[in-house]
Amino acid sequence: MQVILQSISEFLWGLPLLIAILFTGVYFSVRSKFFQFLYLPHILNKTLLSIFKKKAPNDDPSSKGIISSFEAVSTAIGGSVGVANIGGASTAIAVGGPGAVFWLWICALFGMIIKTVEVTLSVHYRSTDENGEPYGGPTYYMEKGLGEENKFRYWMIPAILFGCGIFGTFFFTLQNYTISEAVSSTFNIGMIPVSLTLMLVTYYVIYGGLKHIGKFAARLVPIMVLFYILSGLYIILTHITQIGDVFSIIFQGAFGGTAAVGGFTGAAVTQAISMGMARSVYSNEAGWGTSPMVHSTAKVNHPVKQGLWGAFEVFVDTIVVCSLTAFVIIITGKWSSGMSGAALTLSAFEMGIGDTGRVVITISIFLFGLTTLTGWFVYYEVLLRHLLRNQKRAFKKGVLTFYNWFYPIPGTVLVIYAVSYGLTGQTVWYFADIASAIPTFINVMVILLLSKKFFTLLHDYKARYLGIGKIDPTVHLFYEDEHPPSSTLKNVP
Repeated sequence: MQVILQSISEFLWGLPLLIAILFTGVYFSVRSKFFQFLYLPHILNKTLLSIFKKKAPNDDPSSKGIISSFEAVSTAIGGSVGVANIGGASTAIAVGGPGAVFWLWICALFGMIIKTVEVTLSVHYRSTDENGEPYGGPTYYMEKGLGEENKFRYWMIPAILFGCGIFGTFFFTLQNYTISEAVSSTFNIGMIPVSLTLMLVTYYVIYGGLKHIGKFAARLVPIMVLFYILSGLYIILTHITQIGDVFSIIFQGAFGGTAAVGGFTGAAVTQAISMGMARSVYSNEAGWGTSPMVHSTAKVNHPVKQGLWGAFEVFVDTIVVCSLTAFVIIITGKWSSGMSGAALTLSAFEMGIGDTGRVVITISIFLFGLTTLTGWFVYYEVLLRHLLRNQKRAFKKGVLTFYNWFYPIPGTVLVIYAVSYGLTGQTVWYFADIASAIPTFINVMVILLLSKKFFTLLHDYKARYLGIGKIDPTVHLFYEDEHPPSSTLKNVP
């Protein structure tokens, strides 16, 4: 079965999708005059540096929203900075060689502008429900942007395909499996007891809904990311004389492939490109359309303001955390050991710090996986709310209540099945690749079609906050400003 899944994964993440992602990133980069590069200091000032201020400048108490901008990005980073950074980056190297890291970087740099576009459109096209709470995401801008503004009658087709692809990961979730595998191997505990414990902790975090998840993420995510970064930096600094060799092997593998060495079976350039880009998208979710769902709930008075947090999210997730993981794996020489996934990262950190390193990464995997589980809980809920938008309040409440109780169960069932029938971690990763490819392809096509709206909003942002150009008074920052909820959500009780 693994061979079949590998073939499907390689087909879906083949040339058409890779070209689509790169083209989308290049297109928005060129049209925005390389906004994510030229205005990186501005992006970091409005995001990273705002964390240390008493009041984040992006937050507007008078604006509609459920959680603050920082809580939104913490939830989104929690959802994206997870086992994909620890197990995904290592798997990319194990299959595609060190050269995969270069293509992971390329995809992330263009992914910064792609995520900015996704988040901006999600906030602009978001809808307010009967409780006055806003929700948005790709299916919302498909309905309003494609359907209502551009009169595309069949907008539901891409929306349904997108939703089905996202929900594919609901049953083949990597988080519970990877956490259980790491904790089990480090502390010699059975995977099933670990999985059941994680399920209970997940219930606790999601019990209070989005507001509780946002506050939980805002407290935990900065600590866990800093904890992981400091651990990785320690290993890199103790091997600082080898850093030049690390870059050399990455660039050589990116353009010339990697020969077989040790337990590594060798990889062609095409494998490096495919694995690097696939793992980059799965890690930072740029183009996937997932984290914009939680960004859309932020209290913010301009869509592009939240879009800046999207760019920051990709920067932290991939340029910082994934790179750190890759450097540790390569600098310790473990990349050619034949291992993959979380086991490879655990082994590399153990070589760099000793037994303490293995414990550090196991704790990181547990925390990363937990925040990812709770972050994705929000994504699925947003899709469900859009699907149920025209249903009666009682029915909607019943479905969402069932979802709250059912959500942590599939991950535990997968672990029980894997333990009982010997399902490998690589097989689970192939399922994840397949599930992520379909919605990614659909989403990047849609944001290209809605690019005019993004550039209108970006020009308005530059005029208002950067002093570039003039403000156009006819521009509506939010779709509902021009189309009140009563006209777009007629059937919502």
